[in-house]
Parts: sequence; structure tokens; C-alpha cells
Amino acid sequence: MLSQLPRWVWTGAWALAFIAGMVNVVGLLGFEHQAITHLTGTTSLLSAAIGSSDGAGALHFFAVITAFVTGTAISGFIIQDSTLKLGRRYGVALFLESMLLAFAVPLLNRQNHLGDYLASCACGLQNAMASTYSGSVVRTTHVSGMFTDLGIFLGHSLRGLAVDSRRLRLCFVIISGFFFGGVAGAILFRSLGYATLFIPAALTGLAAVVYAFYQLRRPSPGS
Repeated sequence: MLSQLPRWVWTGAWALAFIAGMVNVVGLLGFEHQAITHLTGTTSLLSAAIGSSDGAGALHFFAVITAFVTGTAISGFIIQDSTLKLGRRYGVALFLESMLLAFAVPLLNRQNHLGDYLASCACGLQNAMASTYSGSVVRTTHVSGMFTDLGIFLGHSLRGLAVDSRRLRLCFVIISGFFFGGVAGAILFRSLGYATLFIPAALTGLAAVVYAFYQLRRPSPGS
């Protein structure tokens, strides 16, 4: 039931998808035209580079993938659970994501590939941070799964089958967040360039601070 999902789940999913959409657009508009928030295209580019004996390209794409996976490993080490639930150390993960995005900016301004790797690591960390809630998979850095679910729900509806309204709403929340984040990122990139990444860095940093205050004010167990 939709009523079983607290408001912070919807708000947090939209905000994280917005951040990811902004980051990915900056990567695509940048000097390498590199997708950052997901690995499907990057894996294909790695395959193409290997197939064409492009050693430098293969090394770069492999590094992007490794950075993303490193971010997911960091998230797993910090949060230590695949179930999205307040009480875990999300504030630490959000702070690390903020720092990675902020440090990526000066590197990208110098067209240094390390900036791509830091941003990819940040997105891997974010994607692993919000894994599941109430049986619904929450992925905020790419929308292929969301569009797939929408198609499945459309097919079910045409057959007269029941549709999971909670999952359907979650799909729209994440897709809209990612889309509008991309729009905002594209507009801001025209005037700010890579400094656009300071905005998602600030948003995740602010979320980390807010979460830290929430944890401090939260009553301890047994109190």
C-alpha cells in the first residue's frame, strides 16, 4: 500500500534521482561525453575499445567501471545492509558522495580523467546506498529498470491484471527526478561548465548535515 511508504522515501528517491540526472548530463556534455551514473554504455564502449585494439580507451573505460564498483563497495562497507531503513549510516555515505563530486570539478576543468573516476565512484556509492524498500528495488542513478517496469505494467493493464500501484508511482518519481535533473544540469552547464557539479555536491552535503542532526535528535533505543 502507498500509505505504508513514509514520505521521506518518495522525497529522497526523487532528490537522489535529480542529482544523478544532473551529474550524468554534465558527463555527457563534457570533454569525454562520458556517461557517469550507469555502466551499460560504458561496458559496451569497453568492449568496442578491446575489439578495436584501443588500449588507452579500454583502460579508461575499465577505470570508470572500477570506480563505480568501488563506490558500491564503499557504500556496502558503510551501510552494511541492502534494506533502505533510517538508522543506518546514510549521512556518512552522503558526505562522501558530496566530497567526491566536489573534488571532481577541478580535475574535470583540467580535462583530467580522474574527475570522471571520482564522479563515477560517487554515483556507484549513491546507487548502492538506496537498494531496496518494502520489496521494491530502488535505483536512483539510471532509469532503464523504471521504464521496463512501466512497460510491464502497461502489458498487465491491457490483460486486465493487477498493477502494483506503489511500484508504478515509484517509477514515475525516479524517472521524473532523473529527467528534471538532466534538464537543470544541461541549462546550468552552459554558464557554469563543470562547476555545475558543485550543486549536487552541495545538495548531498546538505542532506548529510540534515541527516546528522536527525540522528542526534533521534531518541536512543530504550529511552
